[in-house]
Amino acid sequence: MKTFRDKVIVITGASSGIGEAMAKEYAAQGAKVVLGARSVQKLQLLAGDIRSTGGRAAYCGVDVTKPAECKELIDTAVREFGGIDVLICNAGISMRAIFDDVELDVLHKLMDVNFWGTVYCCKYALPYLQASKGSIVGISSVAGLHGLPGRTGYSASKYAMTGFLETLRIENLKKGLHVMIACPGFTASNVRFSALTADGSQQGETPRDEAKMMTAEQVARIVAKGILRRKRLCLMEIEGRATHFVKKFAPAFLDRMFYLVMSREPDSPLK
Repeated sequence: MKTFRDKVIVITGASSGIGEAMAKEYAAQGAKVVLGARSVQKLQLLAGDIRSTGGRAAYCGVDVTKPAECKELIDTAVREFGGIDVLICNAGISMRAIFDDVELDVLHKLMDVNFWGTVYCCKYALPYLQASKGSIVGISSVAGLHGLPGRTGYSASKYAMTGFLETLRIENLKKGLHVMIACPGFTASNVRFSALTADGSQQGETPRDEAKMMTAEQVARIVAKGILRRKRLCLMEIEGRATHFVKKFAPAFLDRMFYLVMSREPDSPLK
């Protein structure tokens, strides 16, 4: 795959943030994008925007915690465009609470969306991706490289995603399947506004300065380059690269740095 032209790209969590940015960027590069998210109304508007500029788009309402709906998303791609070249598992939720305080239902919800949502979509897309020797991309996080204090469920779900996708890569070594784990740093997107608190309610506002974060559009472009280069791990910004490097040689130091940084957030749950 040298370009995205005429490639079929399925994107979950496509109604906002990184998913929306990827849909617009990849359609502009000539891809046929298939959009999945819970809000059908938002998907309709996004698909309409893409088509109005000459792009090709299909959509399907999907709650990734439901296997049958994940299957329908994949079936939509095959029905509309004849196959799948890239599956981007982007749908996800975050959280902000220490384990002492968090309700267990919150952790279950993080795993259902971030981990099981990836598993379900990969299960139904796999035969088509094997046939096209295509790509599976998991949108992970720096929290999937090293435990992030105050985000126990989020880190756990992203680590689980990483373990699953790495194993899938190894199982398909002789089938030409490309698997990439992409780890954005803190990104200006809706995922932080909808992050769950200890009791499962949405936090409603981000404790971080949006102006200092990567944009969703930047993430979309970096992920595109990673897919075309068939990278295994796509790190972004200095945070991700430094975390990956320092963890190899000074993991205890990295623990302290993560604690220090996260404890300085406004209203941090770390005491």
